[in-house]
Amino acid sequence: MQAVIQGIKDLFFLYSQEPISSVEKLPQSGSDRTYFRIFTPSASYIATHNLNRRETNTFVEFSRHFKQYGVPVPAILAVNADDTLYIQEDFGDISLLNKLEEGGYTQPVFDLFKQTLKELAYMQITGGKTLNYDLCLTAKEFGKQAILSDLLYFKYYFLDTLKMPYDKQALLDDFENLSTYLTQTGLTHFMFRDFQSRNVMIKEECVHFIDYQGGMRGALQYDVASLLWQAKADLPDQWKDDLLYYYIDCADELLETPVDRTPFVSQYYGYVLIRLLQVLGAYGFRGLFERKAHFLISIPLALRNLRWFLAHKQIGLSLPEFDRLLQLIVEDNIVARFEPVQATPDSPLTVSIHSFSFKQKHPVDESENGGGFVFDCRGIYNPGRLEEFKRLTGRDKPVKDFLEQQTRMPDFLNSVYNLVDISVEDYLKRGFDRLMVSFGCTGGQHRSVYAADELARHLRNKFKVKTEVKHLVQDAKKWINDLR
Repeated sequence: MQAVIQGIKDLFFLYSQEPISSVEKLPQSGSDRTYFRIFTPSASYIATHNLNRRETNTFVEFSRHFKQYGVPVPAILAVNADDTLYIQEDFGDISLLNKLEEGGYTQPVFDLFKQTLKELAYMQITGGKTLNYDLCLTAKEFGKQAILSDLLYFKYYFLDTLKMPYDKQALLDDFENLSTYLTQTGLTHFMFRDFQSRNVMIKEECVHFIDYQGGMRGALQYDVASLLWQAKADLPDQWKDDLLYYYIDCADELLETPVDRTPFVSQYYGYVLIRLLQVLGAYGFRGLFERKAHFLISIPLALRNLRWFLAHKQIGLSLPEFDRLLQLIVEDNIVARFEPVQATPDSPLTVSIHSFSFKQKHPVDESENGGGFVFDCRGIYNPGRLEEFKRLTGRDKPVKDFLEQQTRMPDFLNSVYNLVDISVEDYLKRGFDRLMVSFGCTGGQHRSVYAADELARHLRNKFKVKTEVKHLVQDAKKWINDLR
């Protein structure tokens, strides 16, 4: 990681002589790309490290192309010689989703969605007109094979994990019919491919787009479906309808021939279904196969989104086996499989979490059942080796940033969560009143303190369970200092 940060500094120096105040690693997203924020005395910038050189080249060239047309994408400021690092304009941390979560379903937020759709139509139709589609990372066009691929992705990574019996050939026939129907459109322009509110940044009340390197030529409806039916956004039905027709009005102003609205809307709902299933496939892959917890907890919301769609919208196509299976996977018993047990005010369970030093004896659970977990954090690089952290603890921001950005602590904790969650779920169901988890490191000052606090936060957020945290070394030091 230090080598990457030094590479960022060297690349930035080629762009600007302004001194760098700091470089901070940003939280990892679902991709393999690693993002950093560069701070200078007067501004901030985003640096991206990506070993997939073709992906880097596509994003850079797409950005430069769209920027020429005035599309609100980031300016590319510098790219290193081997296409593994690039620096771009920084649009800040506030996304359209953040605005929705903070402002709710209000007129200012609705206006931001309208602005987003207007800029999307311009990007797709005007910006995409002369785009070099040879740069596309997969296929040049989101056609029949791409639609089939999304359907099979859903099948393999979500549907098949449920182990429900079905007629495989009948399902594949339905997939074939649906993909054929959706490709019978003449409105193919640039398709963003992952157009969701997290990829729309808001700066000075203007929208800006990021993460479009997976774009290709495709149906206009796909991106609109992605935005308006994003499970996390959970937009009201009236908003979805009004914003869809607002988008069609925007497209009409840019197209040579006005949109034929009846088939457009019918196919739009077909793409809504494709997008809902593609998201479930992604959640299944990231959550069920890669064991990333926050993807797992998104599955119930996605299933409820699909349930509402199946009850209220039609795509005008007979898909008997597919329809049967979709109705089954949104039943309450399937949704319940993915919902974590939640503690109630009457739940007796308290999770007692400790940090300690291995120079001392590890804490022992003196309750009736005893047991629990003891995790050794000494496999994680020790911040205490660095002079600037010696007097700090795992509760101080510089240490937390170091552990999150420059060590394998996030991987370590993800494995801890997978183990501890099993016991918490079981103990809540069985009415147990105590579980003890301890983290040890060399001095009980940095790694174990950070890990204990993070586990407590995770358990409160996921299970709403009561937690008590004791930092044995740090609490003892505080007690001694108070006596002086």
